[in-house]
Amino acid sequence: MKNILMTGALLMMISLAGSSYGQSLPPVTWSFSAEKTAARAATLLIKATIQDGWHIYALNNPANSPVRMAVSFLRQASWRPEGKVIQPEPLTRFEKLFGLNISYFEKEVVFRQQVTLTQPAATVSGTVEFTACSEQQCLPPQTISFTIHLNR
Repeated sequence: MKNILMTGALLMMISLAGSSYGQSLPPVTWSFSAEKTAARAATLLIKATIQDGWHIYALNNPANSPVRMAVSFLRQASWRPEGKVIQPEPLTRFEKLFGLNISYFEKEVVFRQQVTLTQPAATVSGTVEFTACSEQQCLPPQTISFTIHLNR
């Protein structure tokens, strides 16, 4: 029952987004790159730039929270992940609407994923799923696809 109420509350916040969003800049823009860290290793950098007054939710919110973020990778033989996606320390506050502590990011955040190349070149593809919210509204969840090219 609590999950139904939380999901309903989130949907109500999303519905407040209205048509004005379609006429302005998106509250979150993404960039994707990589830094070579060794001959066969690199760090993927997944960067969100967030407009003032907006936030996105962190990777580590409770499983019963309706506002979680996810980074997914399409597995390829040319590379392998080392560990999980790393995020900086998020801001956290108690959300009365959900009855939970919710973690989020404002302004800018860079998520990192260590990878090992198993071939001379690799293409890492994946998606970022996120929800952007302000104090007045939440936008519908979005999925952004990305591709990062790596060379040894």
